[in-house]
Formats: sequence, C-alpha cells, structure tokens
Amino acid sequence: MVVLVVGCFVVLRPFLAATLLAAVLCVSTWPLYLRLLRKVQGRKNIAALIMTLSLALVIILPLALVAYNLSDNVTVFYNDIKQVVTAGPLAPPAWLAGVPVVGQSLAEYWHLIATSREEMDAFTQRLLEPIKSFLLAGGMLLGQGVLEMSLAAFVSFFFYRDGEALVRFLNMAMDRVVGMHAENILGIINNTVRGVMYGLLGTALAQGFVATIGFAIASVPAALLLGLATGLFSLLPIGPPLIWGGASLWLFYQGNIGWGVFMLLWGFFLISGVDNVVKPMIISRGTNLPFVLGLFGVMGGLIAFGFVGVFIGPTLLAVAYSLLREWADLHGKKNT
Repeated sequence: MVVLVVGCFVVLRPFLAATLLAAVLCVSTWPLYLRLLRKVQGRKNIAALIMTLSLALVIILPLALVAYNLSDNVTVFYNDIKQVVTAGPLAPPAWLAGVPVVGQSLAEYWHLIATSREEMDAFTQRLLEPIKSFLLAGGMLLGQGVLEMSLAAFVSFFFYRDGEALVRFLNMAMDRVVGMHAENILGIINNTVRGVMYGLLGTALAQGFVATIGFAIASVPAALLLGLATGLFSLLPIGPPLIWGGASLWLFYQGNIGWGVFMLLWGFFLISGVDNVVKPMIISRGTNLPFVLGLFGVMGGLIAFGFVGVFIGPTLLAVAYSLLREWADLHGKKNT
C-alpha cells in the first residue's frame, strides 16, 4: 500500500497544483454552479462547460493579456532606456534638488552619472540588468500561471460534472476517519476555502478598479492595463506598490510633480488601503487566519506551486488553522 500511494503521488505530482487550484475554484463557485444547473434543467455537462468557460474568460484571459503585454514590452522598455543612456548626458530635473533631506545628494549623484561615461555604464549594468531580469522572470511566472490556470480549468470541468458523487465519496471517507464530526469538518473546509478565495479575488477586483480610476485621473498611459496588473499583483504582499509607485515615479520624471504626489497619496491611502479593509472583512467571514500565516501562505505557495500558489498556499494554511482551532475547542470541552 505504501509503494502504491508513493507511486500514485509521483505520477500525479506534476498535476497537483492544477488539481488543488481546480478544487479550490470549484468549492468557491459551487453555489453558482448549482443555480446554473437548475437553469439548464439538470444537464450537468452543459452547466460544467459554461462554468469552465466562465473561469477561462474571467481569470485566464486577463492573466494571459497581462503576461503577454509584460513580456512583449520589457525588451522595448529596456531598449528605450539604453537609447537614452547612449544618447548622452541627461541632466537631473530641477525639482530633484528641492526634495527634503535626500534631494541634494540624489541630484549630485545623478549629475555624476550623467557626466561620466564610466559611472553611467556601471550604473546601467548594476541597475538595469537586474530590473530586466526581474521583469522577464515575472512574465515567465505569469506565463506559467496561465498554463496552470488552463489545466485547472480543464480539471474543474470534471469536478463540476461529477462533484456530487465526489462529495458523497468524501463524506463516506470522512465518516470512516473522524466519525461523527465529519460533517462539521467539511463545513469548516467549505467556509474557509470560500472565505479565503472571496477575500483574495474581492480584494484584487477592488484594488484593480480603484487603481484604474487613479491612473485615469492622473493621465497615466495604459490606465486600464495598469489597473488590471494592479489587481493581479494584489495577490502578492507588495504587488500594488510596485505598480502605483512606478506610475508615480514616471509622473515625477515627466515633471508633473502635483500629479506624482496625487498618485502617491491615491496609491497609499486608497489602493493599498483597500487591502487593509476589504480583504480582512471578507476573509473573516470564513476564518480568522492571522496575518503572518496569510503572508507565509502566499509566499510559501508561490515558491512551492508557482503563481497559482498565491491561491493554494493561504487556502491550505487557513483550512489547517481552522481545523486545529476546532480540534482544540472540542478537546477543551471534553476536559471541562
């Protein structure tokens, strides 16, 4: 039996992340699937196909667009910077020296770089190459996420279609393992998975919407694409500041000091503020997952499973945390 279990795990390991993600997505959207199933008069194949196509349209397509645009524009962006560097000295903007505390030092260093070819080459090698590598790695990670999401959507079709039989099997298995508490445990798992997923996706949508409005007000180019990128990067702990912070720097560089300050304030108080208000409010309905566990779940899931790990990691930790709390409560009641 041990050899059989190990062999099955080795065979299924390449598909583990996609299968877990498909299970998380199906649990989160199961009430919607049941309503759709009633609309199509109980035809499971049609309902499962509609749900699968909807997942592809809502999640996979935006992710693919961002990955494609990022990978397509990284080289163009890098070449533009190289052209500016090659064209000759670029004087620092006049407003830089007026920045409190660090402005004068930054202006002097900028002037040194602009007037020294050796310093310019060293600065380019030290800064631009890592940025290019980071952006390319991000594009590859998003591309991997598109493939994992596509496979998860394929698996989710069968989870939707055969979900009721699978739930009956899980109920029987849980009854054999934990006895009378099986139904309670499955309820905890359902509520936790939905709470985490609603929190992640709800926060992503809210931050993407607020960011798009801010970019449009400040006349930042490609406001819709940047808003979409902000929503996707909101799944990472420090994702949104990379987007709105970069937009602020671009506005400062263009000489739009007022709009740059506006973008910084909008990003700090509204875009990032959504993460501190919406996400805890939604997730707390299903689980009281501590912040540090949520952070470890996102980062550890990203390392273990790639991009889809930002969904899988916190969900797994939240389920484990909820079950441990339930076990501790039951154990405490028995002792009293």
